[in-house]
Amino acid sequence: MKVIDLFAGCGGFSTGFMQAGFNISKAVEFDSSIANTYQINHPTTKTIVADIGTIDNEHYFSENECDVIIGGPPCQGFSMAGARIRGGFVDDPRNYLFKHYFNIVKIVKPKMFIIENVKGILTMSKGAIFSEIVKLFSDPNNFGGDRYYVHHKVVKASNFGIPQARERVIIIGVKNKDFDIEKEFKTTREKIEKYIPSYFNNTTVWEAISNIPSPTLTGECEALPAESDYQKYLYSKNPILHNNTATNHSKVAIERMKKISQGENWTSLDEEIHSVHSGAYGRLQKDGISPTITTRFDTPSGGKFIHPVENRTLTPREAARIQSFPDDFIFYGKKSSICKQVGNAVPPKIAYFLANLTRRFLNENSK
Repeated sequence: MKVIDLFAGCGGFSTGFMQAGFNISKAVEFDSSIANTYQINHPTTKTIVADIGTIDNEHYFSENECDVIIGGPPCQGFSMAGARIRGGFVDDPRNYLFKHYFNIVKIVKPKMFIIENVKGILTMSKGAIFSEIVKLFSDPNNFGGDRYYVHHKVVKASNFGIPQARERVIIIGVKNKDFDIEKEFKTTREKIEKYIPSYFNNTTVWEAISNIPSPTLTGECEALPAESDYQKYLYSKNPILHNNTATNHSKVAIERMKKISQGENWTSLDEEIHSVHSGAYGRLQKDGISPTITTRFDTPSGGKFIHPVENRTLTPREAARIQSFPDDFIFYGKKSSICKQVGNAVPPKIAYFLANLTRRFLNENSK
């Protein structure tokens, strides 16, 4: 089955779908540095590096060219601006990123689409925005008589065996067929457990990163033997890990980190830390899970991202492990770009689950 990945980032969503046997035929990413990482890790995909607003047309997309569209249109600009679809929502320029996702679905008319987004989208404007999104896809006038049945579910990364407290909303639309999303999730979980029994097991930070050696100047190092089921799942035949570079912290920052034990943060220091993040200078616990990996995981003041035993923040490789990226996935670009790539990605283990749900559902309903 063919998939188009919109707002593809470095390719977390695509990676999970590829692992499940899908063909990612096309991807769109605006940032050229991030798109470079995508292209190198997904060499068979046609990657379009462009502003999505310039390509949401029949010159770049055609009806039925794929079975599934995936992606997470950034929602920071969602507003009501007139409330109703006909007068405001989809034509409000602040909602342009979502509009372009919608436009491409209108052109391609895939059998399914999947949107991953922050769960706050459900409560923005007291739920009115999400209601408008559902109405847009449910209106047959927008799809030449077809319509999408849309359901959503808030998912926790930790429930997929990922050592992270990340919560996101998954929105699934199916063309011309209603479905029970809770039933589909339950059935998919049961199927995966049959051939990967440890897939959903609770995983700790240490079970994710314990076999990653200390950082190197080049970022390359040889992984130690896999110690946990999670490490074995992400294992690469090539034992050389990449992107294992440490942040060059100031002496002041290092001295602060030395005073902080596992599970503690800046409140354990005898000084006031001026940070917008309440968990600044937080040290991860070996036997716990990480907070949501953000684009600032390399910064002590950015949250609870200090290594459990070393006086430094996580390396990109360690953060990628906590995001469930396979070990052979390599990130390219400047450090700030790599942190953005890792932090903004859809965890591949969640994507793999959704891919299995998609394949089973479409196969069963094509008979």
